[in-house]
Amino acid sequence: MDTNCGNKSCSHVESFKSNRGSIKNFKAIYSSFVIAISPEARKRKAQGMMCSTCGQYNHPVRLHACLGCIFFGCYVKKHIHEHAKANKHPLAMDLTRGYVYCYLCRNYIYDNDLEKIAKEKRLKAAKVYGPTFLQYYSSWEPTLHELEVLKQNPQRKRISDNSYIGLRGLINLGNTCFMNCIVQALTHTPLLRDYFLSDKHICQFSEDSSMCLVCEMSRLFQEFYSGKSTPHIPYRLLHLVWTHARHLAGYEQQDAHEFFIATLDVLHRHCTNGNSDNNSHHCNCIIDQIFTGGLQSDVVCQSCKGVSTTIDPFWDISLDLGPSLYMRQQLAASSTTQTCCEESEPKSLLDCLERFTRPEHLGSSAKIKCSTCQINQESTKQLSMERLPIVASFHLKRFEHSNRFHKKISTFISFPQYLDMTPFMASKRGCQSNVNMLNNECVNGTFNENKYCLFAVVNHSGTIETGHYTCYIRQQRDQWFKCDDHIITRASVQDVLDSEGYLLFYHKEFLEYE
Repeated sequence: MDTNCGNKSCSHVESFKSNRGSIKNFKAIYSSFVIAISPEARKRKAQGMMCSTCGQYNHPVRLHACLGCIFFGCYVKKHIHEHAKANKHPLAMDLTRGYVYCYLCRNYIYDNDLEKIAKEKRLKAAKVYGPTFLQYYSSWEPTLHELEVLKQNPQRKRISDNSYIGLRGLINLGNTCFMNCIVQALTHTPLLRDYFLSDKHICQFSEDSSMCLVCEMSRLFQEFYSGKSTPHIPYRLLHLVWTHARHLAGYEQQDAHEFFIATLDVLHRHCTNGNSDNNSHHCNCIIDQIFTGGLQSDVVCQSCKGVSTTIDPFWDISLDLGPSLYMRQQLAASSTTQTCCEESEPKSLLDCLERFTRPEHLGSSAKIKCSTCQINQESTKQLSMERLPIVASFHLKRFEHSNRFHKKISTFISFPQYLDMTPFMASKRGCQSNVNMLNNECVNGTFNENKYCLFAVVNHSGTIETGHYTCYIRQQRDQWFKCDDHIITRASVQDVLDSEGYLLFYHKEFLEYE
């Protein structure tokens, strides 16, 4: 969505509303293509909802309908913009959401009168589809009781310029910096925050709710967003993590990445069934809705070129920083070890992702039985993203463990503030050469359903034996802070991008409702 003029009043909408015929057009388009209540409307929507210029269907070009005439145009390909300019019809409706876009203001416009008409249509649709239909479209409005409470409390708490709701330090309980930085990242995950602050969680523990980690996380969010500025002591959270993930128990320094995955696992299990050991990611709990993506693995037989595809769920992507296995084998026989090693190691997050999704020859020592040839054949394997999560979490594997030694890789790996995952999608493989171009489009504001924005970075300082975790988090829009246990200090975007980076958290910019 363009953000040049926010939701300010628009004179073009006022002129539009003065024409009764225009309001009739608005109602007809909203009923037929946004809500589509009747079977006839749904049939008409399925057959006719395509761009009048290029003939492409709604997804992913985001069709808009001109409110001045009968014209459907792509928002992404700018066909609706070209039509508006040529015909001087500035207003169009997003056919997925029903939002009104003004070409001259270059923004989506909120208007009380048009919203009232849209609400009436949604309520009518709810009678047909059932009340669950409203959960995707209705915005919050205060009840009569809530309005009365607001009237009785006119002097509500004012937050000073140096204090922000949700910004709160955490006391270190003895080498628990690994936990504190993950808590900061989770409490600043937008959709997770919205879920817990709207009291969506229903405890699944029938016997003892005090053992539910999701209930404790809900209390933690309430504490963070209560307006208090004093550091919080997360002793109950630590106790529950020790109880449900015993391998993390004790006061020794733990790995932040291991704690992150263990926490998601326990939250996932407690969301679905308090007494279940089910570790499947194929549920509809809030954890899987936000963090779960689909990783596609394609194994290609080098003899018959047959492809075997599997799709596995993931919560995060772990990325190697050292030379690849193939390069290690080449280095062993090379006299220019230093040069080859430097050339083979990634320098950026995009390098890591490009290598992660690059086809890998499995070699003669790892032959796989081909389902077509019915014998063991050499093959290649390629990973790609079949489905992207709302929050993309990347783990840069800085801790290297082998039989001979343990070491930390402190190489600087650059990572962008805005990330486009399109080149790494299963449907877009082969676009790796366009990585820079796609990310430039992302920064310039072009709509892209695979566009992500950085909102948290976990860093590790020190060695593999002794070290300390800190976290950068984004508060509100483009406000960054460094969280060092109980100490919170301001930071710039450049401070974040210049940091070493261990865990990177990106949030999807555009959300599509299923």
